[in-house]
Amino acid sequence: MILEEKKLLLDIKNSILSIDEHLENRRIFSEYSNNKTKRRAIERELEIIGEAMNRLLKLNDKISLSYTRMIVDLRNRIIHTYDAIDETIIWKIIMKDIPILQNEIELLLNEK
Repeated sequence: MILEEKKLLLDIKNSILSIDEHLENRRIFSEYSNNKTKRRAIERELEIIGEAMNRLLKLNDKISLSYTRMIVDLRNRIIHTYDAIDETIIWKIIMKDIPILQNEIELLLNEK
């Protein structure tokens, strides 16, 4: 793995950790849904994840991560259709997809 790939993987990892911080390590939909600042902060972290993923794919299109294209598409959707973001879809991503991505990132970072 080249240094730039590792940097991008670390950016993704740090954004995932920041999502947990924004949620205060709690997974309570109503707290997320009723707090615009929290929603916007998490959306920003998802944008960073998507941008880092896009750059990573340009460096190595064979990288072993699930849903890479969907992650980049989510970033584009958040940026370009910010006024039509469905918070239940974002919540599903937080609950189901982010943990999978986190595990895959950790595995890649732990490879020699």
